Amino acid sequence: MGLASTKISIIIPALNEATALSQHLPLLQIYRQRGHEIILVDGGSHDKSLAVARPLVDRFIQTVKGRAHQMNEGADVAKNDILLFLHADTGLPNLADNLILQSLDSEKHVWGRFNVSFNNEKLIFKFIGSAMNLRSTLSGVATGDQAIFVEKRIFEDVGFFDRIPLMEDVALSKKLLKLGKPCCLKETVRTSSRRWEKNGVWKTIFLMWRLRLAYFFGASPEKLADQYYPDSK
Repeated sequence: MGLASTKISIIIPALNEATALSQHLPLLQIYRQRGHEIILVDGGSHDKSLAVARPLVDRFIQTVKGRAHQMNEGADVAKNDILLFLHADTGLPNLADNLILQSLDSEKHVWGRFNVSFNNEKLIFKFIGSAMNLRSTLSGVATGDQAIFVEKRIFEDVGFFDRIPLMEDVALSKKLLKLGKPCCLKETVRTSSRRWEKNGVWKTIFLMWRLRLAYFFGASPEKLADQYYPDSK
């Protein structure tokens, strides 16, 4: 894969993320200037997401909500060879495009992810980020917060994200692991700690581990989503 000609499609699923988009999309414009594209896939927002995103993305798609479905829709129209799935409230490190392309410019890796850190400097969030990164390195399973990237042909070969309401990142990782381990970049994406702060740090830690354990033992993603998104019921 030649670095000079290879470009990245940055796919951002969003739902009522006007504030986060107004903060993060301007910082991504440098990648558009380098020839990469940004695809915003909206799941039916009723805030100002459309107005915020329109001038700052290459494609704006509106579809039904569901992160897996939204990311698949974005991947389906992506024109570039590399896909980067990025949450609306997450920022990339400097020269993220070079880091991704260099990591995939060999036959050793066809997918990968970044380390993650939080936009809250409290010690507990440093611990959570370190634990997430260590777990991912040991297991080879990446989370959406870590900004998963993958060659488009490989993503298509494994059948896209499973259309499930939760754990789509885990399911994708398991499919990709059959082809090889991820490139675990030490550089960090910086994501929001808002969910942890809103619902309580320790409560959220316990919930996430319980849901992952339940999924590992075969629990339905639909039932787990009811617990993860209680306000949507």
